[in-house]
Amino acid sequence: MTDQCGLMDLTEEDVLDAMRSMQGYVDITPGTFREIYELAYDLALKRVRAQGRADEIMSAPVHCLEKGMSASEAAGRMAGLGVSGAPVIDGEGRVCGVVSEKDFLRRMGLPGKASFMTVVATCLNTPGCMVADLRKLLVEDIMSAPVVVASKETPVAEISELFTRHSINRLPICDGDGRPVGIVTRTDLVGAMCGR
Repeated sequence: MTDQCGLMDLTEEDVLDAMRSMQGYVDITPGTFREIYELAYDLALKRVRAQGRADEIMSAPVHCLEKGMSASEAAGRMAGLGVSGAPVIDGEGRVCGVVSEKDFLRRMGLPGKASFMTVVATCLNTPGCMVADLRKLLVEDIMSAPVVVASKETPVAEISELFTRHSINRLPICDGDGRPVGIVTRTDLVGAMCGR
């Protein structure tokens, strides 16, 4: 059994915990060993997920967009930074939304899973390319809100659950006043779970 991290090192405690969780007499056959390994692997993965907090895996400083900036300016900034999404802050510096490639695609009438080639193909076959319609919009017109955020103390396991529950790829990390102090992306989360 492997995951996107490759093989995981199991501690002796992981194996012993797995053996203790099995009921009855343990006969070490290939099937039994496989069962022990899978149980130990799951326990090790849970242990890794339980370790760490947002402030240990987040990227900082976080690049934010302003609520009132134009969509074209936001797209240019994101392209220049090489990011596919960014938190949006209001006039007081508080996170009020997130803008991602999915938001741009949605406003263009494309499904959120559309690829760059979907955009090119659609633009080439549509009079007055659909991207032109975005020029009149502001960031607040396309951002996803209400925003899902976490604190620096949020456990990595909880961050993983938030990503899955809300189908998001990035999570702004905010202070007690809702101001951004960092961001955790799926890449950060996978790296943490793989021990990188």
